[in-house]
Amino acid sequence: MENLKTELKHKIIEVLNLEDVSVEEIKDADPLFGGGLGLDSIDALELIVLLDKDYGIKLADPKKGKEIFQSIDTMATFIEENRTK
Repeated sequence: MENLKTELKHKIIEVLNLEDVSVEEIKDADPLFGGGLGLDSIDALELIVLLDKDYGIKLADPKKGKEIFQSIDTMATFIEENRTK
């Protein structure tokens, strides 16, 4: 699971063009939206695309994204349980 968390951090930095953020700065339990990384709704759409493209997970209910994208921990757990790739 640690490898998946590190992979997610790299992908989030790349996909969202977070040039001023390093993998080490993103803590597993920190919130991705609001006070943590400060991501917004456009970033959430990018993360939904990332889940589909890289892990074969389609989110039918965008509200579910709120639960899934709370932190790296919640994303990694969801991916482990639902990935098809």
